[in-house]
Amino acid sequence: MTGATRRDGYPVRVTVNGAARTVEVSSTETLLDALRWNLDLTGSKECCAEGECGACTVLVDGRAVNSCLVLAVESDGLDITTVEGLETGGPAGGRLSRLQDAFLEKGAVQCGFCIPGMVMAAQALLNENPHPRPDEVREGLAGNLCRCAGYQRIVDAVLLAAEEDA
Repeated sequence: MTGATRRDGYPVRVTVNGAARTVEVSSTETLLDALRWNLDLTGSKECCAEGECGACTVLVDGRAVNSCLVLAVESDGLDITTVEGLETGGPAGGRLSRLQDAFLEKGAVQCGFCIPGMVMAAQALLNENPHPRPDEVREGLAGNLCRCAGYQRIVDAVLLAAEEDA
């Protein structure tokens, strides 16, 4: 490429967990990488990098999205919520959301690797359907895999959070 210039960084303006942020990303950087490495939000995990496991699930404009499949430059102007954004009271006095507490109460957390993605998928489900039936919870979490916790405990946690928000 003689005489051509290559631009490595693109400014992306997003709202992340309620705060306006601008981050410079490469054209090939995923939203997951931008969140983890550029914004130090490490709750979302990288596992399969193919959109099969759901460990990287975040909410983009309220919808559950596998952040490993979205280019960071595509998120310009969007509203992103990570698992860190579900806490109430801010970083100094943060308190887990009711859904996060329900996961702990029901013993739905074992190694914890998949749990941020599970919680975000569950939050998207509850935003859309505040009182799901057990089969609707299973369907809503179908894109998220867990290798060590019992799925029934996860379903029970989502149902508990829905019940208590009634």
